[in-house]
Amino acid sequence: MAAPGAFLRRVAREWTRHARGIHDMRESVTPDSSQKRRTLLQFLSSYFHDIEVLREYLLRMEIHKMHWKNRPVSSIQEKYGPSIAGALFVLKQGGSVKFRDKEWIRPDGRGRFSSEFLEFQGVPVEAVDASGCAINYQGLDHLLPLKELRSLRLRRCPNVDDWCLGRLHPLAGSLQELSLAGCPRISERGLACLHHLQNLRRLDISDLPAVSHPGLTQILVEEMLPHCEVLGADWAQGLTLRREEQPRDTGSPVSA
Repeated sequence: MAAPGAFLRRVAREWTRHARGIHDMRESVTPDSSQKRRTLLQFLSSYFHDIEVLREYLLRMEIHKMHWKNRPVSSIQEKYGPSIAGALFVLKQGGSVKFRDKEWIRPDGRGRFSSEFLEFQGVPVEAVDASGCAINYQGLDHLLPLKELRSLRLRRCPNVDDWCLGRLHPLAGSLQELSLAGCPRISERGLACLHHLQNLRRLDISDLPAVSHPGLTQILVEEMLPHCEVLGADWAQGLTLRREEQPRDTGSPVSA
């Protein structure tokens, strides 16, 4: 079988030629004609007889796009320093950054943002909001050099997993606030790696579907980080038994 990229290019050429033919005939097609124009999806289905082949190709393209977004850009760091490079990475991902004594910098609805932060060389980044971004294990390389980062929000990041949490220890000296709420790939094993972050004062671990016992996990995290306010499930969730599950007193007399 030909490579998927070359195959799709050939299909695209066929579709273009097919569409051009329909365009040329549009005057001769009457409104009540039984002839129907084939959609692009119908056209592709004649080539991709197995829908799994198409799904596999689209999945590979999505993975490639994710790795491209998280690729290292050493030239930017060498020219502007780690703070500018980290901020640029977050902004291109659609997140927000705050330099010390500066206002938050956020992209607009089209993903555009002002480049004035390029003048902030020597000013540390103190807060990053990467909620919902495609940041992954590789992409953390852009954030770990931010040695004065105090707040990091990774809410609902689909690619942040237990391995990512194991990499956060270089931020232990400065990080005070961390939000992991809604990350679908974080489990108890990853949360155990946060014991390095003893300067944390606020940690949000709510809505983590991969955590099997949220209440018990929160208690263990609170013991692990005694000076940190841990937000998450109710402390009794997963611990208390429902009334019908509690053992009943049979009332049987005890024989002497």
